[in-house]
Amino acid sequence: MENIQQQLIKAKKAQTSISSLSDQGKKDVINSLAVLIKAQSEQIISENLKDLNKMPDTDPKKDRLLLNEARISDLAASLNDVAALKDPTNTLLSESTLDNGLFIQKKTVPLGVVGVIYESRPNVTIDVAALCIRSGNVCLLRGGQDAYHTNLYVVSLIQQVLESHGLDKNVVQQLPADRKYILDILQAEGYIDVIIPRGSNQLIEFVRKNALVPVIETGAGVCHTYVEATAKLEEAAAIVVNAKVSRPSVCNALDTVVVDKAVAEPFLKILAPLLSKYEVEIFADETSYSILNDLKYPQLKQASTEDFGREFLDLKCSVKVVEGVDEAIAHILNFSSKHSEAIVTEHDSKAERFLNEIDAAVVYLNASTRFTDGQVFGLGAEIGISTQKLHARGPFALEKLVTEKWVVRGKGQIR
Repeated sequence: MENIQQQLIKAKKAQTSISSLSDQGKKDVINSLAVLIKAQSEQIISENLKDLNKMPDTDPKKDRLLLNEARISDLAASLNDVAALKDPTNTLLSESTLDNGLFIQKKTVPLGVVGVIYESRPNVTIDVAALCIRSGNVCLLRGGQDAYHTNLYVVSLIQQVLESHGLDKNVVQQLPADRKYILDILQAEGYIDVIIPRGSNQLIEFVRKNALVPVIETGAGVCHTYVEATAKLEEAAAIVVNAKVSRPSVCNALDTVVVDKAVAEPFLKILAPLLSKYEVEIFADETSYSILNDLKYPQLKQASTEDFGREFLDLKCSVKVVEGVDEAIAHILNFSSKHSEAIVTEHDSKAERFLNEIDAAVVYLNASTRFTDGQVFGLGAEIGISTQKLHARGPFALEKLVTEKWVVRGKGQIR
């Protein structure tokens, strides 16, 4: 613990610096950061290249690691969006006066010191810092070794902006990426108020099992799209292709196509050449394997049980053929990670059954699961997609970085 003790102490002390900052002051800090990261985009790309060069081109995480001019520009725009959002703190939730004269109010306050453990996505560094600043929280960032140089430089820019606004730079800190310190972070009771893991199932499981600090999970995405018998097949194919190939390494990408047996053959005839164009490897169940094999699909394998409920994070997916909506819902409920699930159908009652019965943070009708994103949903940015049911579910963003506080005013009342 002594290895990160000083950082933890500094984080605790920095709480007053950020929690007492005015609404406009928070906006100014974040807007200044947007200006600075655009101005320093060339150096950010240079530091990012050091990390990219350590990773083989075949690693699907490389796309998540990449920062280029376009992505930095998008990050700057996202920062401006976060700054423009309503301050979630000091919101009066309720008030009442008891018979004895006590005046009771409930309001929102920052969580305190937020620790975020994540892997190879340096954009998370900027998103989390901005969301924590906007909500009056201190944040401790533990990014992975993969993005070490990028994160180090980006955090230095954030601290530069904090100091230029007269704030304690320790409002945002980068914790050591070395794995030997991770237990110290997870068990820093009295210093860190909440831990938020963002990454693989293995990371989240490790955090859940070892943390003494309260944990808010952001879960891995095992996402299905069910093509029901009444679906417009061309539209369904476009949705599936977008969900799979537009950015296969992210958590809202499609993992399993579930297709009604009544339309399996015509649908897969449409879908196969579209996925083949992107060299998507398909792990097919017995029925779909027969159809795709007849179509001479080049990247075809027979699915095993492990290929369902699997987050591929790559140009790979599984296909499951079902006998109607009951079997589709049962299959998805069995294998879903409760992230994002979609149905493509023209049948109103089956659509409503799916939307009501599927237990997931986000459910879709006739749309791609790729829309599950805090910025897309109008939240400015996100810390991650929460698949749990306590405190936050779905895009975990600004409005959930607060807790409640009761304020009671009296005039000498005793009980």
